[in-house]
Amino acid sequence: MISTVARTPCPGPEAVAASPSNIEIWGGLECTIARVGDSFRDQLADTGHSERPQDLDAIAELGLRTLRYPVLWEQVAPHNPGCCNWAWHDARLGHLARLGITPIAGLVHHGSGPRYTNLLDPDFPQLLANYAEAVARRYPGIDMFTPVNEPLTTARFSCLYGHWYPHRKDVGAFLRALVNECYGTALAMRAIRRITPQARLIQTEDLGKTYSTPLLRAQAQYNNDRRWLGLDLLCGRVDMHHPWFGCFVDAGVPRVVLDDLAKEPCPPDVIGLNYYLTTDRFLDQRRNRYPPALWGGNGRQAYADVEAVRVARRDIHIGVLPRLREVWKRYRRPVAVTEVHNGCSREEQLRWLFDVYRDAVELRDEGAEVRAVTIWALIGLVDWNSLLMRRNGHYESGAFHVRGGNGLRPTAIAKAIASLVSSGSYDHPVLDGPGWWHRDTRFFHKPRG
Repeated sequence: MISTVARTPCPGPEAVAASPSNIEIWGGLECTIARVGDSFRDQLADTGHSERPQDLDAIAELGLRTLRYPVLWEQVAPHNPGCCNWAWHDARLGHLARLGITPIAGLVHHGSGPRYTNLLDPDFPQLLANYAEAVARRYPGIDMFTPVNEPLTTARFSCLYGHWYPHRKDVGAFLRALVNECYGTALAMRAIRRITPQARLIQTEDLGKTYSTPLLRAQAQYNNDRRWLGLDLLCGRVDMHHPWFGCFVDAGVPRVVLDDLAKEPCPPDVIGLNYYLTTDRFLDQRRNRYPPALWGGNGRQAYADVEAVRVARRDIHIGVLPRLREVWKRYRRPVAVTEVHNGCSREEQLRWLFDVYRDAVELRDEGAEVRAVTIWALIGLVDWNSLLMRRNGHYESGAFHVRGGNGLRPTAIAKAIASLVSSGSYDHPVLDGPGWWHRDTRFFHKPRG
């Protein structure tokens, strides 16, 4: 019997009041520099942040004191690894220091590196480590780093689906790219810690779960096993007994690299979950039930790959809470939600933020080490509805709206952030109603029974 996912509607504001769990509120800017063909998409330029240092003052006024902030390889050393231009970053990081904001430095964000390398370059790991060392020497006060944002997701989009450079579409390329990113992360942290011994790795990833019809259960299980590969590599779990070890070797990954990661692992100090309402997926061989844009397959079976939130099945459990629980149970390391964004109305953005915050508090109250919830895309993002592959100027606002020629304008999210930071709660009538992801109108097909 197929039926709606039963879940209590969003409670009112009193349910998100201050908790003794003391979960921090972090912030972040969408800062991707991704290569599509011969062009680079730079979100800092697309949103205008690259020319607006005053954005940082507005962010500080919210009370945020930890900020995911870019020190991106492609921007600092775009043409030659030995030729770095630090001027922009000197100014911005100095400004953050004066404002009392601690940065989490991101070095590669959905990129493939500058033009002189790429995710499949055998030299990528060492080149990244060399750059990380240069960053640590330039900014010895930074002690939190994300050398590669979402390595598994970036490898999938670049080398399995072909969306971003180097535009490959095969499993072997995906596995080699993933190892290059993870080994690069490990080498980068080794280099950084030689200069800053207390440096911490804040490793972000999208760890969405795949659900399916019974016919496609094997494919769903494959996807669900695959989602852990990046963290397993960093945590030293991919030794000769790991079920994917042979796949890596067959893909051409040098055993010496796998052995080095297993013998000298680089476990994250905090595992950051980047979760969106499109993160969890559902596979269905009945493709004609869904829009053609969602059709796909694995070469043997044709199916639709759709957002699980829009499928009415009792066995589907979406949201931050079940995914965070899985991460905590598997690795037993501190966790955080490192991206919270909903490209929707102001009302739905508020509801989503407090859904995530409530989930984080609940898991912390269960005994997990939940460090923070991160409001992402504080000044918005551009063209993510096409994964940056089209230049349509599609803008989604965050805590601030930066379009329309009126400068930086706070949104309802800005007020909510300031309240969460100061008191751990926020009172707004819109929180009395459920988000669209809790309503039956969200489903592709009405639930039965």
